[in-house]
Amino acid sequence: MADSAHQHQEADVVVVGGGIAGLITARELSRTGLSVVVLEARDRLGGRVWTDHRLGRDLEIGGTWMHWVQPHVWAEITRYGLSVTRGPRAEQAYWLAGDRVRTGTLEQFMELIDPGMRRLLADTMNIVPRPDLPPASPEFANIDRYSVQDMLDRLQLSEDEYQANEAAWVGHFNGPLTEGAFITALRWTAATAGSWHLMHEASAVFRLADGTQSLVAAIAADTTAELRTGAEVSRIEHDTERARVHLSDGQVITARRVVLTVPQNILGDLAVTPPLNDGKLAASREKAASQGVKCWIRVRGPIAPFFAYSSAAHPLSVVRTEYLGDDDAVLVAFGADSTRLDPNDRDAVQRALTVWRDDLDVLEVTGHDWMSDQYSQETWMMHRPNQVTRYLGAQQAAEGVLHFASSDIANLWAGFIDGAIESALRAARDIATELHPDHTSYTAAGSGTTI
Repeated sequence: MADSAHQHQEADVVVVGGGIAGLITARELSRTGLSVVVLEARDRLGGRVWTDHRLGRDLEIGGTWMHWVQPHVWAEITRYGLSVTRGPRAEQAYWLAGDRVRTGTLEQFMELIDPGMRRLLADTMNIVPRPDLPPASPEFANIDRYSVQDMLDRLQLSEDEYQANEAAWVGHFNGPLTEGAFITALRWTAATAGSWHLMHEASAVFRLADGTQSLVAAIAADTTAELRTGAEVSRIEHDTERARVHLSDGQVITARRVVLTVPQNILGDLAVTPPLNDGKLAASREKAASQGVKCWIRVRGPIAPFFAYSSAAHPLSVVRTEYLGDDDAVLVAFGADSTRLDPNDRDAVQRALTVWRDDLDVLEVTGHDWMSDQYSQETWMMHRPNQVTRYLGAQQAAEGVLHFASSDIANLWAGFIDGAIESALRAARDIATELHPDHTSYTAAGSGTTI
């Protein structure tokens, strides 16, 4: 940690934000011999990934799931020898048809939504043939006008099919489907070569056995960058050669390059002179479509593992069993509107569960309001209609000495840990090219990758 008495410092690169994108950027650039300082406003590293010991388990308060079809995060898992696990397979399923609760198995629910999913996503690979590349086709822009709700309504499904398909997408979007871009559903599905089954698995099943904290710690230990927590940036001034990064405590760091890794929803609140481009600012004003809540729920056991879907109109849209104990179980749940449920209010959570079951005894609950968190104000990135077409290119673009990295602006798995790594690798490569004209001689140790 830096001595606060030193009011001015110089570095080759300053990285604003100590989440996965910031740490990967710092690791890659420090390996080229550049001096790098990471500034994280929170008192911990990780950003929107956060493992915390609560309810008797190490719980993922933020981002969680990953899969071997996500190439960037899987490379990191391999690099650091991290173990992957999953929660118990559901033995029971609950969903709604109107106000009626349907019960069955996971297989029966998947069979119910399969025809609608196939029809909804039939043109995925025609519209998004290369999800790893920025959008280019005219058809992409045309489809980007529509919400998921728009396209679901066109299918004219039966009540059972419609509500089940709607519930599944509400779980993915963490917000109302009227505000979620259909193109996001296509981008996710294109990332799994058009398979909605694989997309569903990739986005919600596998997690790190020792928590995302193990990935954060491994990356942090693998860089020579200076990592500061409790370092809030108040403003940035930049010209064609350098930037001056001002911290809230009065310190100033002058750097040849700055990488901003803050979420879309708060990027526009940061004082930057000259100001950021119109696309970045417009996206920040509009906000992401995701606006929900994640809640962890400890219930009295034993219980059979289950999952349940309702709708965006209910305080909790998705609930499933994530841990089983001898005399308890821990559920993970999501709601589409963070203003409708306090994840730390046991009684409110108990009431929310009764839409499916009145036999669960809630012992403890916990969560974090990411929408009210001043350093995020969003959960995971789910775009609104037209945002990808209008803004993504501008959001990814460097502005002089300012570069940008975030899961929010990834091409392949935006909104996932994988997307944060992809975006960071791109930013690090670009900066290494600019600051090391002979950058091909700089190879990441042990990776065989030249940046």
